[in-house]
Order: sequence, then C-alpha cells, then structure tokens
Amino acid sequence: MGTFLAKIFVKDYKNTGDPKVRERYGKFAGIVGIISNAVLCTMKIIVGLVAGSIAIVADGINNLADASSSIITLIGFKLAAAPEDKDHPYGHARIEYLTGLFISVLIIVLGLQLLSSSFRKVLQPDPLSFSYTTVIILVIAIVIKIWQALFNMGIGKKINSVALMATGADSRNDVISTSAVLVSIFIGKIFHIQLDGYMGCLVALFIVWSGIQLIRETSSPLLGEAPDADLVRAIEEGVLSHEGVIGIHDLVVHNYGPGKIFASIHIEVDAKGDLMESHDMIDNIERYIKEGLHIEFTAHMDPVELDNPLISQLYKEIIQTIKPLEGVHSIHDLRIVPGKTHTNIIFDAVLTPSCKMSEDEISRLVDAMLKQINPTYFVVITFDKAYTET
Repeated sequence: MGTFLAKIFVKDYKNTGDPKVRERYGKFAGIVGIISNAVLCTMKIIVGLVAGSIAIVADGINNLADASSSIITLIGFKLAAAPEDKDHPYGHARIEYLTGLFISVLIIVLGLQLLSSSFRKVLQPDPLSFSYTTVIILVIAIVIKIWQALFNMGIGKKINSVALMATGADSRNDVISTSAVLVSIFIGKIFHIQLDGYMGCLVALFIVWSGIQLIRETSSPLLGEAPDADLVRAIEEGVLSHEGVIGIHDLVVHNYGPGKIFASIHIEVDAKGDLMESHDMIDNIERYIKEGLHIEFTAHMDPVELDNPLISQLYKEIIQTIKPLEGVHSIHDLRIVPGKTHTNIIFDAVLTPSCKMSEDEISRLVDAMLKQINPTYFVVITFDKAYTET
C-alpha cells in the first residue's frame, strides 16, 4: 500500500538516493500521518467522552500527539533539506535527528500528563458504559495503526530515516496500548471489574517508556554512531575493485545527517609506479565512490615498496606477533629507517575499542620480537583508532 501511494504522490519515487526524492518521501509521510492521526484522535476522544473512559481519551490524546509529531516531522524534513550556508557548510540534514529527539520528548511529557489523569481515575473511578460502537471504533483504530506502523517503517527503511523508523515504532506501540484498552472494556463487561483507570495508567507508562526508547534511538546519530557496515563494505569493495590498488587503510566516515556523508581513506599504490598515473587513478576512485554511493569522498595516496624483501619479512613477523592480540585490527605504512647505531622499524597499528592491552604493552611486545631478529632494531608505532570495522 505504501509503495502504491508513493508511486502516485512521490515524484521519481525509486531514486531514494537523491536528497530531493528523500525530502518528498518525508513530506508525504508527514501529511499521511497528520491526516490519519487527526481522524483517529477525533474518533477516540468522542467515543471516550461518551463512554466515560479515561483510557480511551488518553489513547485519543496520544493520537493527537502523533498528529503533532507528524507536523513536526513535516517541518523537520523541510528544514533538513535546506542547502549549505556560510555557518553550516555541511548542510542542515541533522535537523531530522533533532526533529526525532523533539518528538520523543513531547511523547514523554504527554505520557506523564496522561499518567496523572489516569491515576486520579484509579482513586475516583466512574462507571464505564459498554458499547459495541466503542469496540468497533477501537478495532478500526488498531487496524489503522497497524497500517501506519508498516507504512512509516517501510518508508523509513527505504530512505534510511531514523525519524520515520521511530514514528513507525510509535505506531506499533499504539497498537499495543489500544489493544490494552479494548481488553479492559471486555473485562469490565464480563467480570464487572473497573479497570479503566489502571489500564489508563499502563497506557501512559507505555507511552513514557516508548518516548525514552525513542530518545535513545534518535539521539544516537547525534552522538556519532559507527558507520553502517554495508556502506563501509561498499566503499572498500569499490576502491579495491580498481586496478593498481594494493591495499587500503584509515577509512573514516562522518555522518552529517541523511544524505550528507563524508568519507576519507588511504590507498596504497606501488612506490615505483608512475606518479601521474597513480594520481589519476585516485581521482577516478574518488569520482566513482561519490557518484555510486552519493557521498563526499577524499582519498590519500600512500606509496608502498613491493620489492623490498626485508620489509616483507618484517611485515610477516609483526603480523604473527599481533594476530593473537584481541583488538589489534591491522598494521600499515611499514618502513625501515637505518642509522649508525640502530634501525627504526616504523609502522601504524589500528586498534579497535575491544583492545585490552595498552599501547605501551603492545610496543614492548613487538620491540622484543624485533630485537630477537636484530638487536639494533627499535620499534616506533603510531596507534590509530578503528572508526570502521568489517
């Protein structure tokens, strides 16, 4: 259903990598959310007031919050699509994350207000009248919310939107809360037990809990998440697919919001190759990644000696030494600098967050191994952080 509507209302709907198409999807989802939630809110509040059910009214107000969230989402996508300016050279795409964070806070505030109202209902319960009209309205609401959840999550996955995925999860939670209200009505009808206030409290607590979960999900990109593994793999495979590339390292990916990704990498080339040809290859790789993956890509060229047997031998010995060490990802830029009294063995080592050993411990371990080969060897290691892992 979501794809069918996208064909009608979203121009060039298949080209989700285009920021303009992504903006159209966001606006479309926002408008759909406003309309559907406004209808649900009106239905539930009317039925809740007629039936005297605080739980149904609470659920209706939750839909009002959802409609407000859709308005905020609509505005957020519009602002996030604003072009770069002097003060924000990387664009405004992170506004989408701020939009999701604001919605999450709003959900918590409304949930606390509803908890207060429901608790008063527990202390002073009113008779709850059973109505099949009420039941039918709530069943319809559940069906609509299931569709909303599938719709928002589907588009969220399609355009990689944290805000829409969160909206979809919120709709899924609404299905659970509305179902709880429906169950309380039947229990009251069959067993003559007044559970309306208690169910209202449960619904309110569930709303608060959902808001807290959404804050965690929407704030994570703002704090700086690890890049998507599929994107990292696509960059590495794209670079390595070019003839003349010996190896790669130091891949760093910066996310400035959906559709605003910057990345850099070091590409190893033959030190004895033609400099201009290698430079031309690097330019072609940058263009290839930028056009294929829609990211701003910068590559640094690292010359590597391929015909130095001593470097090859030492590389193998160092790899065998560090391979058993947890958290030592790889080494690169190995070079030998001879002197009158000693020879420096210089290289970079990449450490992951799971590394348990200190940098000094790793240096001493490698240095001891090298001195067994030649007492004049001294190790000089530059430790890098692994910002990506595949």
